[in-house]
This record gives sequence, structure tokens and C-alpha cells, in this order.
Amino acid sequence: MTYTAATAIAVVATVVLDLAVLRTRLLRRRAFWTAYAIIVGFQLIVNGVLTGRHIVVYDERRITGLRVAYAPLEDLLFGFSLVAQTLIWWVWLGRRANQRPLARKPTGPGSAPAAPAAPATAPAPSPRPGEPDQR
Repeated sequence: MTYTAATAIAVVATVVLDLAVLRTRLLRRRAFWTAYAIIVGFQLIVNGVLTGRHIVVYDERRITGLRVAYAPLEDLLFGFSLVAQTLIWWVWLGRRANQRPLARKPTGPGSAPAAPAAPATAPAPSPRPGEPDQR
């Protein structure tokens, strides 16, 4: 499988995961795209250094050959999938944690009695020294 095919599968899987499976709709939010623009800027710098200095070399037969600041297009798209899926799962797990019901205390035989309910209203303040009590 080429890096291009793997990247295309990752991008499609990410979009489907967000919009149809987990339904976080993160990819429809301006906040996501603003944060992603910042991440891409740093990704281009790091990728530019690594590929521009030939620290990382790609097999040209396995990529499209399209590059942005030395970074193969596939790297940018694969990076999108990694960042987006991390945030998509984060949002989904956070929502799921907030939807869990509180743990119930046992109410069967042998369980401790329930604590008395708190008063519905706060007690009236005590009078100041020297003032008559008008309760």
C-alpha cells in the first residue's frame, strides 16, 4: 500500500468517525480549524527541517510528489488525521464521562440508612447584640 492510499483512508476514516460515528461535529467548528492552523504551521517548520535536510527521505514512488514547504502532501493529511482523531476522541470521551449517572448507594437490607435531607431554606440570621429577637 502506498503512503498516499494509507493517508486517503486515514482522512476518510477521520471524517466519517467525526460526522457519522461519534457525531462530535468537531470538523464543523471554527475553533478546531483555528487550532489546526496553528498546528500546521509548526508541522511545516518541523517537516521542513527534517525533509529539507534529508534527515527523513520519502520513496518518491510511494507519494504523489506534491509538497508544501518540503513536506509531502501526504504528511500534512496524515497529520490532520492524527490531530483530528485525538481531539474527536477527547471530545467524545469527555461528553460520555459527563453523561454517566452518579453512582447509587445500596438501599437493600443491611445497608446504612440514608442521610437526613438538608433543610429547604436557610435559617434566619441571629439578631445583633442589643436588638430584640423578632423570629
